[in-house]
Amino acid sequence: MLQEKILSLIETKNMEALKAALNSAEDMEILHAFHDLSPKEQIIVFRLLTKNSALSIFEELDTDEQQNLLRSFTAEKTIEFVNELAPDDRVKLLDELPATVAKKLLASLSPAERKITNLLMGYEPETAGRIMTTEYISLKKEMTVEQALERVRRQAKDKETIYTLYITSASRKLEGVLTLKELLIADGSSKIEDIMSKQVIKASTDTDQEEVAHLLQELDLLALPIVDKEDRLVGIVTIDDAVDILEEEVTEDIFDQAGLADITKSETSRSEVLVSGSLWDIWKVRLPFLFITLVAALLAAQVIKGFEEVLESVAAVFAFVPLIMDMGGNVGTQSSTVFARGVALGHIQVNKFWKHFLKEIGIGFSMGVLVGTISGAVAAVLAGVFWDGVPMVGLAVGLALVVTMTLASVLGFLVPYVLIKFNVDQAAGSAPIITSIKDIAGLLIYFVFVSIFLGHLL
Repeated sequence: MLQEKILSLIETKNMEALKAALNSAEDMEILHAFHDLSPKEQIIVFRLLTKNSALSIFEELDTDEQQNLLRSFTAEKTIEFVNELAPDDRVKLLDELPATVAKKLLASLSPAERKITNLLMGYEPETAGRIMTTEYISLKKEMTVEQALERVRRQAKDKETIYTLYITSASRKLEGVLTLKELLIADGSSKIEDIMSKQVIKASTDTDQEEVAHLLQELDLLALPIVDKEDRLVGIVTIDDAVDILEEEVTEDIFDQAGLADITKSETSRSEVLVSGSLWDIWKVRLPFLFITLVAALLAAQVIKGFEEVLESVAAVFAFVPLIMDMGGNVGTQSSTVFARGVALGHIQVNKFWKHFLKEIGIGFSMGVLVGTISGAVAAVLAGVFWDGVPMVGLAVGLALVVTMTLASVLGFLVPYVLIKFNVDQAAGSAPIITSIKDIAGLLIYFVFVSIFLGHLL
């Protein structure tokens, strides 16, 4: 595999051999391996690519990967590279960069490229005008096939696609369409007007980008012409852009079904802070929840102190405290993990939360009954054998487990749901809050049952 070869050559610092391996590989093969490399390894590989391969691969990368590479460039290299990107790919990148950086890069473009970029950025976001490219080949209907082929040869190198050709009038109005295959097999002396199709499928600059993408997919087109309000050809949307849009649409639909469409960006931002942020930024997110746990632990100690007489009178009671705490903790962790994963994958719809919530309560209760019955029976036997015949401890343990495990299931779903609704980081906050509530409540539940069933021994 190319990836293994790249990693091996980087490890041995054999840059000459790595450059040769990259130059002999196909761009798509490099791209496939590129995604699995670390940011540092990506930079090394990218600097060894030929200019054409670098541009081709860069345009296919995620925005985060593109920005990581740009940060490794010198200012001059960045300007040169952005200047050579296809207009639609350039606009997509500039939309994701900080405003000050985007403005600086825009000002550094050549006049021609700046004009094209400003044109595209002038259209509304998520419209055909915003994602189209102006790199297409147009012909005139008065041309002969031979003249048209000569134009295609001259312009092909600088255009994004040449497989579909567009026929425009002197005022740039779209009059027809022609495939490269039709042009190649036509008689050289024929007029373009005689072989072109006048039935042109097109979209306007303000058409929603998803509608354009679906049109390309449904009609199996390689490109779709985009016209302005005067029916003048201003650009095309290619199938590769349509694929990207459809992928984004699927992701958005998953979050929308889960009720998380509005918080996707905030969750991504929080994740970046927790993974890549400064120590102080991470402290600000995580420490407040840990202080909640600390306070809860002190309160739990007070609960134990309040039942000190019980513990001194019946030693068996204390032996099963870890069981109650651990089983409740495990169930709470399971439930919160099920909730988080279900929401992320769209299996749990937040706008139908209570349906999932009631089911989880039933699951928690059923597991509590099963585990509580087994644990209670074992506790009764152990207490009868080792602690002077107090088998009623088993009943207290069994019932406490039923209630505690049910409560833990409730908390596992309810706490992250409430945090999401209040726009609080549930990744950092769920576990500490669940643990805090469950520990205090679990101890209280257990000691209440002990007091009920073993009160005569106190």
